[in-house]
Amino acid sequence: MPISERLSPRNRTAALERLAREELDVLVIGGGVVGSGAALDAVTRGLKVGLVEARDYAAGTSSRSSKLFHGGLRYLEQFDFHLVFEALRERRLVLNTLCPHLARPVPFIYPLEKRIDRAYVGLGIGVYDVMGAGRGVPGHLRHLGRRKTAESFPSGKRSAIRGAIRFYEGQVDDARHTMMLARTAAAYGALCVNSTRVTEFLREGDRIAGVRVRDLEGGGEFAIRAQQVVNAAGVWTDEIQEMVGGRGQFQVRASKGVHLVVPRNRINSATGVITRTEKSLLFIIPWGSHWIIGTTDTEWHLDLAHPAASRDDIDYLLAHANSLLEDPLTREDVVGVYAGLRPLLSGESEATSKLSREHAVASPVRGLTVIAGGKYTTYRVMAKDAVDSAVHGLERTVPPSITERIPLVGAEGYVAAHNARRLTAERTGLPLSTVEHLLGRYGTLTGELFDLMTEQPALREPLAGAPEYLRAEAYYAVSHEGALHLDDVLTRRTRVSIEVPDRGVAAAAEVAEIVAPLLGWDAAHVEREVAHYRLRVEAERESQQQLDDRTADAARLGAPDVRMGETSMA
Repeated sequence: MPISERLSPRNRTAALERLAREELDVLVIGGGVVGSGAALDAVTRGLKVGLVEARDYAAGTSSRSSKLFHGGLRYLEQFDFHLVFEALRERRLVLNTLCPHLARPVPFIYPLEKRIDRAYVGLGIGVYDVMGAGRGVPGHLRHLGRRKTAESFPSGKRSAIRGAIRFYEGQVDDARHTMMLARTAAAYGALCVNSTRVTEFLREGDRIAGVRVRDLEGGGEFAIRAQQVVNAAGVWTDEIQEMVGGRGQFQVRASKGVHLVVPRNRINSATGVITRTEKSLLFIIPWGSHWIIGTTDTEWHLDLAHPAASRDDIDYLLAHANSLLEDPLTREDVVGVYAGLRPLLSGESEATSKLSREHAVASPVRGLTVIAGGKYTTYRVMAKDAVDSAVHGLERTVPPSITERIPLVGAEGYVAAHNARRLTAERTGLPLSTVEHLLGRYGTLTGELFDLMTEQPALREPLAGAPEYLRAEAYYAVSHEGALHLDDVLTRRTRVSIEVPDRGVAAAAEVAEIVAPLLGWDAAHVEREVAHYRLRVEAERESQQQLDDRTADAARLGAPDVRMGETSMA
């Protein structure tokens, strides 16, 4: 396998040409974490694989999670021990084997507000620990008294918090992880393309024989033939199902989860915080120079591509966070907001927080496999199950899944590279903090960025409008990581859109000028991309002033999608 495979504009064009003329063993629809994971699973079994994504890798749910690989603590209350065991095993794998450059253990406390909480919560987290939560992370749970809790969480409300239980979870940049899955699949030979929308299924008698797609960048349409098609479209599962004449053997219900981003200096804590609300769990999660606060859990029946956070969502999260904070947060403290949709299997209960997070696989038509449900942490198991189902339709023996032993690109040699970070800083002349930042985002692929900076010294400089990122990272997002639009760079390859107070408006023109030569943009095209990005930010800000979902959705839809011919369906 090559060290890496570029998801460059040129390689995308080459992949499109091959998809149009070669029959595949497996075609995956959907470039989220499960679809990208399925492409990697299938190609490492020796199959000829394609992956098509209507917008961008991780453009939907897979870039809008709580950014945790966690063991499913909440599922203990539902006695769903199987899901907890599975999640803990997968968390251990990603932290230690699959992507140690992208995922890392993070300490959390569960504050105790009543005397009875220590026995009740302690028992639950103790079971969690015995089941394996302490394996693969720095330490097992610890009980903290009131004084130790105050030392760990100085911003905590002294009158409300009597103590805490300390334990670990895993953290990941979900969008980068998903993109790296697709890039790893491409490195093993999968033909991965974004901005490529499925418009219909091809049929041969009673079976699916492929799909017809539209290239949303170039505008052409063509057929992709495949012996097996995997629908991994997440919250769009039902819409894709309707193309084959029905809703399939199960339905997916969308549940909206909103998160806020606030500056790190607004909360003084050495750990993240997890607590229960009346509806779900509340997380206060360390995120570089920020905190992420989430999440909500409410039904969503409106636009699937761009779910909107309302003023009610924001106020709900601030109120619950402030119940634990001595110095309350206000709306003015919020620098970023994002909303994602969980694809929940429908039918168990009217309350979305009670719906199943376990996944299901079905084959409603010969040649088509559908995978739905699940959670980010168990993406690899979902991908394996989907491919296991699909290969039953191939007329030959296919090896079993090996993805538990396949590190993502950038993982090989990461620990040694991290140990040598001071030497790397001396060799490159970059600050140690910059080298650490790059290693945590690219792993051992940082050498590719160093090469770019040697060839083009101007790329060594930070972005003026988002100084936590280098100009090289914007360039690399297009040259190696599949970004095709300004939105892709500022929202998913970096997190500028939620990490700076202006949400990337100042950086937009600068980034557009950096990537324009790679994408063949002239001055007019640069202006259109910048104008679109600014309109998107305005629409999001407007939606977050609205009182309810319906008015927030209408405001967010004031900014059309940048991709040609884009509608709300993925």
